[in-house]
Amino acid sequence: MPEPLDVERLLDWDRRHVWHPYGPMPGRSRPLVVESASGVRIRLAEPVGGHRELIDATSSWWSTIHGYNHPVLNAAVQDQLGRMSHVMFGGLTHEPAVRLARRLVEITPEGLEHVFLADSGSVSVEVAVKMCLQYWRSRGRPDKRRLMTWRGGYHGDTWHPMSVCDPEGGMHNLWSGALPRQVFADAPPAGFDREPEPEYVDQLRRLMSRHADELAAVIVEPVVQNAGGMRFHSPGYLRVLRQLCDELGVLLVFDEIATGFGRTGTLFAADHAQVTPDVLCLGKALTGGYLSMAAALCVPRVAEGISEGEVPVLAHGPTFMGNPLSSAVACASIDLLLEQDWAGEVRRIERVLREGLAPCASLDRVAEVRVLGAIGVVRMDHPVDGERAARAAAEQGVWLRAFRDLLYVMPPYVIGDDDLHRTCQALAAAAEVA
Repeated sequence: MPEPLDVERLLDWDRRHVWHPYGPMPGRSRPLVVESASGVRIRLAEPVGGHRELIDATSSWWSTIHGYNHPVLNAAVQDQLGRMSHVMFGGLTHEPAVRLARRLVEITPEGLEHVFLADSGSVSVEVAVKMCLQYWRSRGRPDKRRLMTWRGGYHGDTWHPMSVCDPEGGMHNLWSGALPRQVFADAPPAGFDREPEPEYVDQLRRLMSRHADELAAVIVEPVVQNAGGMRFHSPGYLRVLRQLCDELGVLLVFDEIATGFGRTGTLFAADHAQVTPDVLCLGKALTGGYLSMAAALCVPRVAEGISEGEVPVLAHGPTFMGNPLSSAVACASIDLLLEQDWAGEVRRIERVLREGLAPCASLDRVAEVRVLGAIGVVRMDHPVDGERAARAAAEQGVWLRAFRDLLYVMPPYVIGDDDLHRTCQALAAAAEVA
């Protein structure tokens, strides 16, 4: 029998030695200790507000779309573990990785035919940037090495991804002056259902035209700007970018790390616009939240351009690239998603969130309520106190994580209506104190 968990001792070691995301060292707050998780709930070592179990309304940073401890995904990992847990991908290959690459080519926007399997979402963006820079170098245009994006975006915490995050409102302005200097357009006008604004389209055209000779690629999050502010924009701007990139000789990269696998109501956010980028980045829900894995897919001309250059290989190779365990569970997660009416479930979640979050619009200091697919957002008119908001939600039996001026939910697709209503009530309670 394992020893009973000594929560206070664990938390003391955690505070003194474990560096948490976006936190100080030593730690200054008291994290909740999770013992286990199943379905849409995480079980705590100690109760909060009388609750030992909390509905995870964030899908563990948007990854656990099938919930926790799913028997199908558990079986995929266990089966693969009995075969091999890992083998290097350099000079070797294996069925789980090949099967995953084939599945991704089949389900992503038409024309994306080559798959690079990476370790994490941020690394997939690094790989995508490297693809674009190396493509132009191989084509005899090494001067095309800058990137363009729009403000309000977020693409990860490693070096090149930080350079295309919002340079002012984001968390990476600490590195201004050290990061590569990229080209920024204004944030796209808000509103998923609005037609593209001609003035903004003109701004994009002028900016891209001015910098076309030095631009390697445009990179954006399609339809939803996630960690940069949870803003929704018209899919029409994706069609505009595709047209401008084609006209001006610039590659187009879509970062679907957060939006991929159904979150916005289509399998990929690019599907709202029926647009294929030159490079597509995937992560988060790729493995159903089981293991860290990401992918960067590209069209043939990018791969061929690199392969015909002075260095005819993509100069990147992570140790755990194509990990068999991750590949196997990713295949199982994709199959599990596509074998069910995932689109119907996302529409159901959207409907309940619209109804359940609507009353929040009348609360003091709430600036806006918005919902798209399985995403619900309450924007406050001030920076929120994340710890107070999380505590208020936990006392309602729900786990939320607020940031900047935002309270949001991105629940697993398996969540039931009763738990969704409870989640909406918890978000309202958080808004009252945040």
